[in-house]
Amino acid sequence: MEFLQPPGWVRPRGYSNGVAASGRTVCVSGMIGWDGEGVFHTDDFAGQVRQALLNVVAVLAEAGARPEHIVRMTWYVLDKKEYVGAYKEVGAAYREVIGLHFPAMTAVQVAGLVEDRARVEIEVTAVVADA
Repeated sequence: MEFLQPPGWVRPRGYSNGVAASGRTVCVSGMIGWDGEGVFHTDDFAGQVRQALLNVVAVLAEAGARPEHIVRMTWYVLDKKEYVGAYKEVGAAYREVIGLHFPAMTAVQVAGLVEDRARVEIEVTAVVADA
């Protein structure tokens, strides 16, 4: 995996400008803040992020992948201000579940998510290097 940082560009915080990788591609559908039984345990934004990330890791594991194989994440949030206001807590949850791995990321504010109680949905692409 190669993290792409053009010369002279300011280094981004919490994500990478780009990632080049080769191997087996693993695509994870948008994960939200409910558990494996489809139950929400919190309406707290950072709490839902933590659960969504745990869900991502569980799906990756089914393919023999780990968080460090993630090359791209797309975050869909209902409220940009809620997301920005929770940066500290979101960062702590991210580091706890994903670690210090920062793939290419995009965050988009959307008008709604399919599950009414969801505050965030996280979609992931991972690449597991060929053995």
